Amino acid sequence: MNLEYVSDKVKSQCTSVKAANKLFGGDTALSKSLLARINALGSADNIKDIIVQPSFRFHALKNKKGKNLEGYFAIDVKSIREPWRIILQPLNRDKQPYDPCNIDEIAEYVRIVEITEVSRHYE
Repeated sequence: MNLEYVSDKVKSQCTSVKAANKLFGGDTALSKSLLARINALGSADNIKDIIVQPSFRFHALKNKKGKNLEGYFAIDVKSIREPWRIILQPLNRDKQPYDPCNIDEIAEYVRIVEITEVSRHYE
């Protein structure tokens, strides 16, 4: 799968051990897990390869505090016990968001995702 990043900062956090360590306050286990998740995303043929792996806990995001999160999804950086999530959005061949984004119908066709953030999304 092709990975796009919303910004250079997010790309650096996802591809650099040093930047990931800074994001996670020096927690090298989280940094290694983040880079492993990003490598898994990049190695997948399509998003369905990620969805079917329970350890990733792929899930849709719900609208929160007035922010429309329809079409955005998250996977755990390490596990459900950690608050950190990788937030992503499936993109079509033209690198545009799917509208509507019915992931069950499009999963095998999604070969591009945009990583929008790595954060403690639920805090």
